[in-house]
Amino acid sequence: MVTSKDGTTIAVTPVGDGPAVVCVGGALNDRGSAVPLAGFTVYAYDRRGRGDSGDTQPYAVEREIEDLAVVIETAGGSAMVYGISSGAVLALRAAAAGVPITRLALFEPPLTATGPDPDYTARLAAAGPAEALELFLGTAMGMPPEALATMRETPAWPALEALAPTLRYDNEVMILETLPTTTVPTTILTGGASPTWMHEAAHRLATHLPNATTTTLPNETHNISPPTLAKALQKTLK
Repeated sequence: MVTSKDGTTIAVTPVGDGPAVVCVGGALNDRGSAVPLAGFTVYAYDRRGRGDSGDTQPYAVEREIEDLAVVIETAGGSAMVYGISSGAVLALRAAAAGVPITRLALFEPPLTATGPDPDYTARLAAAGPAEALELFLGTAMGMPPEALATMRETPAWPALEALAPTLRYDNEVMILETLPTTTVPTTILTGGASPTWMHEAAHRLATHLPNATTTTLPNETHNISPPTLAKALQKTLK
């Protein structure tokens, strides 16, 4: 456990041996979602409100940036960072805020040109955990109703429902007045089978950042396979 600036406890687990890499998970991810990387020490942490971490209120994106900063301090004072989906946007915002990040790898930051839909934001804010989970999977992720109904009956559903209150945190991370910018070397990763808008978002962000490149991982989607992600990250962060 480490303690963030506002007193919130943040659960951190280092895995492996080598240069420090911090994993910032996306929606419905906890520290168990981090992929290990051969040759690196991966610092996986539960973002606030998830797993074993605290959830001091009121929530603000700035507090999550402070959480990431204290994890990086624990990792040695500076670190490479990889972020997944909304976690990639949080990592980018942290780098833009001056958190000591030496390199960024961002997998499919879902930066639409218009940002989160206001109706979705309002409905998510008012929803209970089960409703929020169904709203996210059905509306934001486009899961068909029959697939959603099947998922409700799986053993994974209770664990996802426990994480559902933090979906509004991810949504707030995505609300931007302008795109963050940083000179930190950045690689933006996308899956070759992901929707066109995801590739357009990566290209738009890479054009915006002064020190960024893009890499497409053939046949992958937003639900990327962990071995493929690990291989890509090892190449990107070496």
